[in-house]
Amino acid sequence: MKMNPLQTLYVTQFLSAFADNMILFITLAIIKQNAFPDYYIGVVQACFLVAFVIFAPFVGAFADKNAKSQVLLIGNAIKAIGIIALFLHLDPAVSYGIVGLGAAVYSPAKYGILPSLTHSESELLSANARIEGYTIMAILIGSVCGGVLAKISLTGSIVACFALYFISLLLTLQIPRISGNSSIRYVKEARSFLTDMKLLLKDRTTRFSLVGTGSFWMTSSVVRLAIIAWVPAHLGIQSVDQISMLVAVTGVGIMVGALMTPKLIPARKYYNSYVFGIVMIISILLFPLITNLYVTIGLLLLVGFSGGVFIVPMNTVLQDKGQGMVGAGKTIAVQNFLENSMMLAGVGIYTQISKDGLSPDISITGIAVILAGFVGYLIIQRQRLKIVV
Repeated sequence: MKMNPLQTLYVTQFLSAFADNMILFITLAIIKQNAFPDYYIGVVQACFLVAFVIFAPFVGAFADKNAKSQVLLIGNAIKAIGIIALFLHLDPAVSYGIVGLGAAVYSPAKYGILPSLTHSESELLSANARIEGYTIMAILIGSVCGGVLAKISLTGSIVACFALYFISLLLTLQIPRISGNSSIRYVKEARSFLTDMKLLLKDRTTRFSLVGTGSFWMTSSVVRLAIIAWVPAHLGIQSVDQISMLVAVTGVGIMVGALMTPKLIPARKYYNSYVFGIVMIISILLFPLITNLYVTIGLLLLVGFSGGVFIVPMNTVLQDKGQGMVGAGKTIAVQNFLENSMMLAGVGIYTQISKDGLSPDISITGIAVILAGFVGYLIIQRQRLKIVV
C-alpha cells in the first residue's frame, strides 16, 4: 500500500525515534557491563543534548535552505554513523553525542515540513498530534526493545538500531522534495539566530509556547533519568529490561495524551494547556511516597498523559505563528536551542547531585518544584493574553 507524504513522514519519524530510544537503554546496559559509575548515564544524555545547543544557530538555516526531505535523510545518516561508533566500542558518550548531532539536524526538518504538507490550522494540529503520538509510541517500544535486546545481545541490539536508521533513511526518499530558500547564507543566518530568538521571545504567544515546551522537556529528561535510579530504590527492580519497560509506561501516557489533544485542547485555546501542567506536577510530587508497582504504573501513565496534552497545542501554535515570523526551520531551531539548553541544565544538575550521592526522591521533588515555577509563569501569561475563553 502506497503511503501519502504525511504517512511516510510518520513512519520514518517512528523508526528514527524508535532507534534513538533503543540506544539509550543499550548504552545503559553497556555502562553496567563495563562498570561505569551510575551517574555516567547522565553524562551520556548530556552529550546528546550538547549537539542541539551548539548547532542550533545552523541547523534551522540548513533545514530552510534545503529540501526538508533531504535534511531528514542526512540526519538519519549521521545517526547511523553514531551507531557504527558504538559498534566499534567508542566511548558511549561520544557515540551518543554523534547520534545527538544527527537528531539536531533531523528535528527542524521533521517539524518544519509539516506546514508544507498540511492545508489548515486544524490539519496542522492533527499532524502535530499524530507525529507526537508516533514519536512517543517509538519511545515506548524503543525503550522496551532496547532493554530486552541489550539483555539478549548487545551486538545484535546495535545492529538492529543501524537497520532501523537505514530503513528510515530510505523512506525519506518518498517524501516530496519541496525546494528550500537557496538564498539563505549560513553565516548571516547564524548571526541572526539571536535576533530570531529575541523576536520569538518578545511575542507573547510564541514566548508562551517556548517556555511551555522547554519546561516540559526539561522535566521529562530529568524525571526519566531519576526514574531509572528510583525504580531499584523503591521497587527493588534491578534488571535493565524491566526498568526500560517501566520508563516506557510514561510513553504510553504521552502517546494517548497527544492523540487526545485535539479533542481536549482546541488549537485556538492552546493557552488552557497549563491545566495539564498542574496535573503533571501533582503526579510527580507523589513519587517519593510510592512503593507499590501498580500505583507506580498508574502514576507514570498520568504523568505521560498530562504531559502529552500539555505540549502538543503549544507546538502547534509555535509552528503556525513562527513560520510567518522567522521561518519554520528557524523557529524549530530556536525551540530546540531553548528546550535542549534547559534539558542540558536539568540533566547536568541531576548528574552532579547523583554524583554527590543525593537520593532520586530529592531529584524528582526538585524538578516538580521547578516545573511549578514555569507553570505559574504560564498562568500569569495566559491572563495577560486577554483572550476570552
